[in-house]
Order: sequence, then C-alpha cells, then structure tokens
Amino acid sequence: MKILTATMGAAAAFALVACSHPADVKTPSRDSFDAGLRTFLADGHDQLCLGMYDWPIDLTEAEAGAQTRHAVQLPVFEKLGLARSTTLPTARSAENPDGAFKRYELTDEGRKYYKEHAYTGRNGAAHKSDFCVARLSVDKVESWEIDSHDAQHPAATVSYTYKIESAPWMQDADAQRVLPMVAKVIKGAGGGLQMHQGFVLGDKGWVAVAAPV
Repeated sequence: MKILTATMGAAAAFALVACSHPADVKTPSRDSFDAGLRTFLADGHDQLCLGMYDWPIDLTEAEAGAQTRHAVQLPVFEKLGLARSTTLPTARSAENPDGAFKRYELTDEGRKYYKEHAYTGRNGAAHKSDFCVARLSVDKVESWEIDSHDAQHPAATVSYTYKIESAPWMQDADAQRVLPMVAKVIKGAGGGLQMHQGFVLGDKGWVAVAAPV
C-alpha cells in the first residue's frame, strides 16, 4: 500500500508539473481560447458598433435622394430621440441643388451610446469613439481551425456562441429595419449564430487579435 501511495503521489506530482509547463499554454484547447476571448472582450472589444465615428453627421440632398445608409438610418434615430436634425444653408452644387443640407447631432439620450471604442481601419484612419448598440459576451467556444502555413506564426480562427445585451430601442421595428445586421446578431444570441475571432500564438499562448475590416 505504501509503494502504491508513493507511486500515485509521484504520478500526481508529474501531472502537476506537466500542466504548469509553458508549452501547454500553446496547445489549442477550448479552455485556452475561452480565456483568450474573455480577456479580449473585456479589453474594450465587447461593443457592437455602427461605424458612426464622428458627429455631427451632415446629410446632403444627393445622399438623401440616393437613399444612402445615413439617409435611411438617421431619420429613424431622430424618431427614436437619439439625434436631432437642423437644416442649414450651403452653396448650391450638384450635391446640393437647393443650397441646403441636414446636420444630425446626438441628443442627450443618443450620447449614452457614443462610447470610447478605439478602431483603426484598413486605410490607417484612427477613431476614438463610435456609436454602439449592444454588448457581447462569450457563451461557449464551439470550434477552432488552426492555420499553420506560417510555422513561425501559427494562427487560429475560433468560432463561439455569444450572449448579448442590446439597447432597448433596438426592439423598435424601424430600428430593426434600418439596422438589419444588428437585428440579426441580436436574434442569433444564445446559439442561433456564431461569432468568429482570430488568434495568434505568442510566447505566452494564444492571443485574440483585432483585425481591421
């Protein structure tokens, strides 16, 4: 019995050492990716935002006539009390044949959703804030794909289900109509949809990375 106990104790000690070995954090696993996702989201990447970085937003007559994204969304924001518009004069041009444009500014209610959200686009333009409508959190890591084409810098794409806390006004039918992708993400929470996040393997393990889109 003493020999068996000693053998089991040695085996347990060996397992403990093996689990704490630095190489283990580099092994792809659900736990390592889950931890990496939660750290990444907690570091300011949990917001679902609209790419409306700079306010006020001016809407020309040409944009209104072409039914651009802002032309469709901003009037609904005004209806919901998130923004207010003012018609201002300007020089007549092809874009403003009547010599006027609309300027939309955030209301006090709208400013609640204009949050610090640092982002750099592919063109190198940096932004500090954005208009954000929901907050994501991890539900469950479902799967991952390892890209080992670059042996020196392995990468992974991790798929996970999520939970979401959305702005209450996203329940409005018009808000869902002009923000269809946001509405789809909200509806897909809890397993209906999966999010995908890129990871790279660093010295301390797998780390989620923000990629410009």
